[in-house]
Amino acid sequence: MLFPQFRAVLVERVFTKCGVVHIVARTLDGTASCPDCELPSIHVHSCYERRLADTPVGDQPVLIELTVRRLYCDNALCKRRTFVEQVEGLTFKYGRRTPASRRVLTVVTVALAGRAGARLAAALLTRVSRTTLLRAIMAMPDPLWAVPKVLGVDDFATRRGHHYGTVLIDCETGRPLDLLPGRDASTLAGWLREHPGAEIICRDRAGSYADGARTGAPNAVQVADRFHLWQNLGTAVEATVRLHSTCLKVALTSPDGLTSDSGSADATKTMTPIEARIRERHATIHALLSQGHGIREIARELHMGGNTVRRNARAAVPEQLLTGRRQPRPSQLDPYKPHLDKRWAEGHTNAVQLLAEIQNLGYRGSYQIISDYLRPRRRRRIRVVPPAPPGIRRITSWIMRHPEHLADGERQQFAVLLAHCPQLKALHENVRSFAEILQTRSGQHLKDWINTVRTADLPRLHAFATGLEKDWDAVLQGLSTRWNSGPVEGRVNHIKMIKRQMFGRAKLPLLRKRVLLTAAANW
Repeated sequence: MLFPQFRAVLVERVFTKCGVVHIVARTLDGTASCPDCELPSIHVHSCYERRLADTPVGDQPVLIELTVRRLYCDNALCKRRTFVEQVEGLTFKYGRRTPASRRVLTVVTVALAGRAGARLAAALLTRVSRTTLLRAIMAMPDPLWAVPKVLGVDDFATRRGHHYGTVLIDCETGRPLDLLPGRDASTLAGWLREHPGAEIICRDRAGSYADGARTGAPNAVQVADRFHLWQNLGTAVEATVRLHSTCLKVALTSPDGLTSDSGSADATKTMTPIEARIRERHATIHALLSQGHGIREIARELHMGGNTVRRNARAAVPEQLLTGRRQPRPSQLDPYKPHLDKRWAEGHTNAVQLLAEIQNLGYRGSYQIISDYLRPRRRRRIRVVPPAPPGIRRITSWIMRHPEHLADGERQQFAVLLAHCPQLKALHENVRSFAEILQTRSGQHLKDWINTVRTADLPRLHAFATGLEKDWDAVLQGLSTRWNSGPVEGRVNHIKMIKRQMFGRAKLPLLRKRVLLTAAANW
């Protein structure tokens, strides 16, 4: 029950040596069938020993030393003269591992090829090199699949900016079918001719895939992806906003423009954080006293000491509390402050020059004292910079987003901008109309939308509408049916993950094997 693979052999000895469990066994006497003609034979030619690695037992690796027979084939018409008997569940042709050990390595190889797979196999007490794992995964057969009814096509980068490939999937199940080198029309057309039967082809709006699908499967219905339609519209919207950048300047200079006055705080206020905290605490305590609360009750409520509350209660104004260290101390600069104030009012703000002047008048202090005295004046001279106006991309995002998803401040600024620019207002209305068609998949209204766009003074949107008319059938299918390229984009992300696992060094054959096999393992 525990070791069914040894049912057809005779185990002669089991021992442990150097942390490895050795199992010595031999095959039983009897007939064996020729692998070519399947004729049974009992004539033994010779015997030899096979060493097979098995799955670990008791946290120890297992090595099987199996003696097998080589027999004669008694069929005179068979080309094979001798053959070696195979034990079911224990051996296979040219194998140096048992089927159970091979299955473990297959899972490891599909999940993690290369060095990472070798490290995982070592943790499973199976020593194997990374090149062995790579040879094993390349020797695996491709998963079987049938030509799908709905085919998804998209490109992916084997080396971004330099080399690209094409991924093909079954859009109904999301299963990858093949990875092809290149992303031109001839690559897709050749694959479609070799695998006829696809009725619907989901693709992006790239011209190469449209031409390839039209050449390789002329009877298939092409579907343009809705996401790419929205993306193309966003490009046209950004170009239109860029053309009307003068409207932004007009809106900015208007009294109710996009610039906010919230940043125009009083820069002349020099209240320190400690002074602000004392004034706030004084106001809070006197407010509670006016409501009839006692000293102890206020101290308990505000988590303060009783003496602190009494001191604030006795002070009629906050200035009575600003004593001691917080009051300005006498300074050797005091006799020269009128001269500094006069020179500052005349426009002389260079502290080094002012230091030289008062030194001639008898000042013997340091430069730092003058710098500290002039610092509040310099702060009052700092120009308060208002918030930067929204850029072209920000306004484009306002137009492309649903109005309910805008913040209150963005909605107000957007309304001001649309009020100053009729072209952008018309652009926003057309974008919302197209979004309605996209969300409800009401492609029958697309022609009316294009006619409306033609009447507006929006040349970039006219070019977008012309592009829709050139790819009319695929666009109409994309805006009318439920099929899209979403599953293909998800498979592209899967390809990126596998590329990162192999540090981006895998060539297309290995990448293809891993993508197909990992997807088949999850099915």
